[in-house]
Amino acid sequence: MPHKVYITRLKLTDFRNYAALAFDLDQRHVVLTGENGAGKTNLMEAISFLSPGRGLRRAAYADVARIGAADGFSVFAVVDGMEGPVEIGTGTAGGEEGQARRLRLNGTPARTVDELTDHLRVLWLTPAMDGLFTGPAGDRRRFLDRLVLSLDPEHGRRASEFDRAMRSRNRLLSEFRPDPAWVSAIEREMAGLGVSMALARLEMLGLLAALVERSQGNSSFPSARLSLSGFLDDCHGLPAYDLEERYLAMLQEGRLRDAAAGRTLEGPHRSDLLIRHGEKDMEAERCSTGEQKALLIGLVLAHARLVGDMTGHAPILLLDEIAAHLDRGRRAALFDRVDELGGQAFMTGTDRAMFEALGERGRYLTVANGRVSE
Repeated sequence: MPHKVYITRLKLTDFRNYAALAFDLDQRHVVLTGENGAGKTNLMEAISFLSPGRGLRRAAYADVARIGAADGFSVFAVVDGMEGPVEIGTGTAGGEEGQARRLRLNGTPARTVDELTDHLRVLWLTPAMDGLFTGPAGDRRRFLDRLVLSLDPEHGRRASEFDRAMRSRNRLLSEFRPDPAWVSAIEREMAGLGVSMALARLEMLGLLAALVERSQGNSSFPSARLSLSGFLDDCHGLPAYDLEERYLAMLQEGRLRDAAAGRTLEGPHRSDLLIRHGEKDMEAERCSTGEQKALLIGLVLAHARLVGDMTGHAPILLLDEIAAHLDRGRRAALFDRVDELGGQAFMTGTDRAMFEALGERGRYLTVANGRVSE
């Protein structure tokens, strides 16, 4: 079983509706209950800032700071992590307005927030993700990229650099007579980055498929069959160099078309994640709402197991309103699966009774008016 990673102390300052909050934890799972709007999801969002990125809401940092706060926000956590105990401090407090958040590890400034992945991996499932199967392709790409990031922190850098290069190309193509050499250099950069992104996504799908195959029939949740479409669909199995040359040719041939459209029409930013219900062999978007919820839970749990297997350390799970649409039997199965993963999970709900099957494996906290109590 993977080693357990868990938070032992959490402290927030001027984060959402919390002016100041601090409480201690142990290795048990954490159940946060309270009325809607009490701040349960805000706590989950704070924990999600212990990973790279903008958290589970993808919010602008200015929106995260408490209304009326004189400074930015801060999140502090003591974690029994992948490299031993570590104190993590992150946020925008003390920085200039609009500045990217900063990170300190054991009191020392970190070079980038990607260093968080040396100490813990944080995964989440929120109600906002319930429309994943029927929503726009961009939502599914972001979901897949979060999966990839949990095992390949460099994926985020490649995606950012690809977006930057693509914007530069679009800007050049909008000019009357763009410099061909300059456009070619940018397209060469896009080809390398774009193919690397696509291959990383395909590798993640392959790893998940192998794990699902090994676990066939041993889960209370349906399995997902995943594939990609929309970029180099007919080129699977070709070496990376050949894929780069293929994409480079596509960019060169599409300059006039892209210039007329004002955007790049082919690339990894156009990919879509296709998801099927494995047992029914049916597109996920055609499944019932309940089936879609179960399918999404099964996919997130499979990914959490993969992260534990690949890193040797179980991830921290954030499961917001997870039990709301599950029957009693499936709730019990969910808690057993979460516990079997070997990590610490944070779960929210309005009714503590929904977590009865978790029993003594959980610690139950009430959230109300910006406070947390037993």
